[in-house]
Amino acid sequence: MMARNSTEKQLLLLLVVGLLAWLVPGAGHLALRQKARAAIIFVTILLTFTIGLYVGSIGVINPVGAKPWYVAQIMNSPAVAILGHITSGGDYPVYGRPAEIGQIYTSIAGLLNLLCIVNAVYMAHMRELEAPGELKCQD
Repeated sequence: MMARNSTEKQLLLLLVVGLLAWLVPGAGHLALRQKARAAIIFVTILLTFTIGLYVGSIGVINPVGAKPWYVAQIMNSPAVAILGHITSGGDYPVYGRPAEIGQIYTSIAGLLNLLCIVNAVYMAHMRELEAPGELKCQD
């Protein structure tokens, strides 16, 4: 019974950390008390995404006409879904090289956040494996 309860707690922790990291870039690391890392992740991903929107306009988030790009962009945050809903009517056309560059920047920001989500979940998992009070062998 005790092992099942600790496994459920660990799974819940991993899910919460992963969800926090997706909701706000860096929040998963902040939950793990990694403040400097969380700040760096937040600023880097937010700036990369914002530069992509600045270069290509809000129209680069297109869940209808650019689904592969949108899949990468949605990894930034659920807020991208709101932007995608706004732009899905086609009222924000964007063409040419600025559109391509904007899509690349916003998608890279999303994929970078995906890596950070995985890292936060991994760090939470490794913390749970290190039992408190256990002595670590040092060679």
